[in-house]
Amino acid sequence: MPHTLTLKRIEPVTHDTNHLVFDRPDGVEFKPGQAVDLALDRDGWRDEKRPFTFTSLPGDDTLEFVIKSYPDHDGVTEQIGKLQPGDTVRIDDPWGAIEDKGPGWFIAGGAGVTPFISILKKRLAENGSLSGSKLIFSNKTEKDIILRDTFEGMDGLECVFVVTEDKDSPLYQAEIGKEMLSQHVTPGDGKCYVCGPDAMLDDIAGALKEIGVPEDDIITEEFD
Repeated sequence: MPHTLTLKRIEPVTHDTNHLVFDRPDGVEFKPGQAVDLALDRDGWRDEKRPFTFTSLPGDDTLEFVIKSYPDHDGVTEQIGKLQPGDTVRIDDPWGAIEDKGPGWFIAGGAGVTPFISILKKRLAENGSLSGSKLIFSNKTEKDIILRDTFEGMDGLECVFVVTEDKDSPLYQAEIGKEMLSQHVTPGDGKCYVCGPDAMLDDIAGALKEIGVPEDDIITEEFD
C-alpha cells in the first residue's frame, strides 16, 4: 500500500550523498536490509520510482535513508538531493532479499552499502558488538566513503576500505577480487553479503566461489 512521507530534515553525509529523515506513517513496517520504491510527490515525477533502503531501525519513530545523488543519471536522485523539510515523497511496500543471517563479511560498492547500515545497527544493538563481522567497502576515492566514521565506530566491526581511483590514498588500492577476498574471507566461517551494481555482484560472487565459499553462504542484492 502506498504511503506519503514528509521530510523532517536532510543533511550531507559526503559531497554527493545525503541523510534524509522522514516522519513514519502508521502501517509502515520493514526488516533491516529491506528497500522501498520511492518517488517524488510532485507533478511529472510520481511515476519515476527508484529503490532505496531504509537505514533506520524497525522500532524507530522516523524513516531514514542515505541516498547518493547522480546528476548524470535520470534526474531523480539529483532532485532528491535538493529536497527541503516539508517536501513529500511516496513509497510502496518494502521488499528485499538481503537480511541478517549471522556474522560474516559485508561486501559493498558505493551506495550498495546502504542495506548493511540497518542490519549492522540492529545486530550491534542486540548483541553489543559486531565481533566476527567484517565490512569490505569499495569506493572511487576516500571522499566517497559513506558513513566511514559510523562504521569505524561500531564496536567489533572490522572495516576494510578500498579505493579504485585515489592514488594518494593509503587505503587498499585495487578492485575487490579473488586475490583480495582470499586475504580477508575464510570460506565456511560465515555468510558473505554482497550488495552493489549487477556487474559487481557477478564478479564478486564468482570470486567468492573460486576461493571456496559455498554458494549457500553468498547472499546478494543488486543495488545501483
